[in-house]
Amino acid sequence: MKPTIPRTTFPHLSFPILLLLLLAAFPAAVRSGDLIEEVCKKTPFYGLCAATLHSNSSSSAAADVKSLASSVTSFVLTNATDTLSFIQAQLRKEKDPKAEKALANCAELYIPVVKYNLPQAIEAFFRGYYGFTRYALSDAAKQAGACEDKLSGSGADGGELSARNKVVGDLCGVGAAIVGLLMKVGGRRGLNV
Repeated sequence: MKPTIPRTTFPHLSFPILLLLLLAAFPAAVRSGDLIEEVCKKTPFYGLCAATLHSNSSSSAAADVKSLASSVTSFVLTNATDTLSFIQAQLRKEKDPKAEKALANCAELYIPVVKYNLPQAIEAFFRGYYGFTRYALSDAAKQAGACEDKLSGSGADGGELSARNKVVGDLCGVGAAIVGLLMKVGGRRGLNV
């Protein structure tokens, strides 16, 4: 006689309930990682977007587009502030008058962005004025580009500053794109746009 193997069944658990239990077992970061990927694919700089949002624990745990937009907007302000500090440090060291003038022009472009435009954009974001936020991010990208234009042919060592300008400009593009998505989806969990 063949031995019988007892079968374990869960008659009290239906498939949808079992599926919900399995989904609940996955960490929120995995599910939000999917949202990060989904959102970043809709931005002009996917790699920068994904790297930026995955590097921040609050973004990685974000469950909606609004949280991701908030994170990127904060990253833009942080990077623009760091770039302004870098410009000011370079200005103190620069001896060439032509290069010094280019750096001073860059500082003049970044100061209002860091002190007024981006803080106002963040405040507007939290008040729900996404159009203004998107506009301010786009303007900040233009100012980073204008700084780059001032550097060309000035004799200033544009290597590191050029890279910083590019990051600020590209992050602004990512932020503006995510805020644009937020305007379309109204802050819902998924995109479906």
